[in-house]
Amino acid sequence: MRDFRQRRRHGLPPMPPARPAVPIVGGGLVSPGGSSIAPGGSRMCESVLSNGVRILTETIPSVRSVSAGVWVKQGSAHEHPGIMGASHLLEHMVFKGTERRSPRELALALEALGGSLDAYTSREHTSFQARVLDEHLLEAMDVLSDMVLHPLLRDEDLELEREVVLEEISTVDDTPDDLVFELHAEAFWNGHPYGHSILGTRETVAGMQGETLRELHRSKYRSENLIVAAAGNVEHERMVELGERFFGGLTSGGTPSSAPLPRPVESGLTSVVRDAAQTHIVFGASTPARTDMRRYPLILLSAALGGGMSSRLFQRVREELALAYTVYTFQSFYSQGGISGVYVGTRPGWGEKAVEAIREELGRVAREGLPGEELARTKSQVKGQIMLSLESTGARLYRLAGFALHDEQFLTLDELLSRVDAVTEEEVLAAAAASFDPHRQFVLQLGPGGEPQESVDS
Repeated sequence: MRDFRQRRRHGLPPMPPARPAVPIVGGGLVSPGGSSIAPGGSRMCESVLSNGVRILTETIPSVRSVSAGVWVKQGSAHEHPGIMGASHLLEHMVFKGTERRSPRELALALEALGGSLDAYTSREHTSFQARVLDEHLLEAMDVLSDMVLHPLLRDEDLELEREVVLEEISTVDDTPDDLVFELHAEAFWNGHPYGHSILGTRETVAGMQGETLRELHRSKYRSENLIVAAAGNVEHERMVELGERFFGGLTSGGTPSSAPLPRPVESGLTSVVRDAAQTHIVFGASTPARTDMRRYPLILLSAALGGGMSSRLFQRVREELALAYTVYTFQSFYSQGGISGVYVGTRPGWGEKAVEAIREELGRVAREGLPGEELARTKSQVKGQIMLSLESTGARLYRLAGFALHDEQFLTLDELLSRVDAVTEEEVLAAAAASFDPHRQFVLQLGPGGEPQESVDS
């Protein structure tokens, strides 16, 4: 949830051939026949079907599995407040059956082969993924296309599934370290769709009409909004063939979704009073959008401040002051803006001390940046985390789709690591001054009353 989750069987009409497969390298797209062999022997390619569906692959010959997925450029940031949660509810509804499969048959189709099927909704897209042995790629693509293109979306199923989502909302309400992020996002973005709840509210979900979901599916699950990707032991030509087979008949005409530019975010501090065993606190400040090169120094700053046991905040807040069990940094980069922040959970009555300690660390890094030795150590940490995180086909799949979703240059692993290495102390200091200055932070505290701070009832 957070920003950290067919047509006829094989009788699609013939379509004009896709454009030739184009290997992907760091500088963008190269002519057919160019080399894009990455470390470990992987190879990234892209083709575009004649109807606009993008087909992406990363071939990893050393594995026996394939992770495949379909991404739709539609998420909570593209909804107006009256239908908040529609994208997420639609994601749920595609599992309630298709023209060819019952809900149980959808669940069994890949699980019976040892595979898995999953989906999630984010602020700017919805994703459906499968992981199977390489020999079962056909079955995976058949099931994914069936779900994405031909869900039944019946009113009687909606009556049941809305209750499931209402329970999901209740789960968040009963989980303070999740709820505090929901409340912070709503207040931080101050009316911008990035602050909308991905799940929706009880009122919007309870009032959601079946025709709203069917219209959303008709208008947004169109060829221009779809990215189909696979990573693992897969040949690009085979994936293009399956893309034509299962998605080639999808008509164009969808309007690509786009979130508006956010207004400047106000700093400040507020407290939401609620009975709880802990006080949960979230700091947040604005960052540039995902495609901005300042993302790289921000990632390094976040790692140095709260990316592990050796980080500044962990050492200060937990080890030295014993104010918290959990303290960490987080970042989310969207197409039109982003947020970088800190979370801490502490004992009621200690919130003010925790806020003061975190502000001191933020102020220090905003004034001084990261000295050379610490910056070098943090670069090594981040590069190691990147390489370790990409050892699964699922992680490679998400990375591959992420480039396409944001129209970014496709980077090999070596090129990505080089960008991390290239960050200078001056760039880190500028990014820290812009996004980590304590005076730029919006802070929300959730927990029992009694803190000497402005409060609003939840």
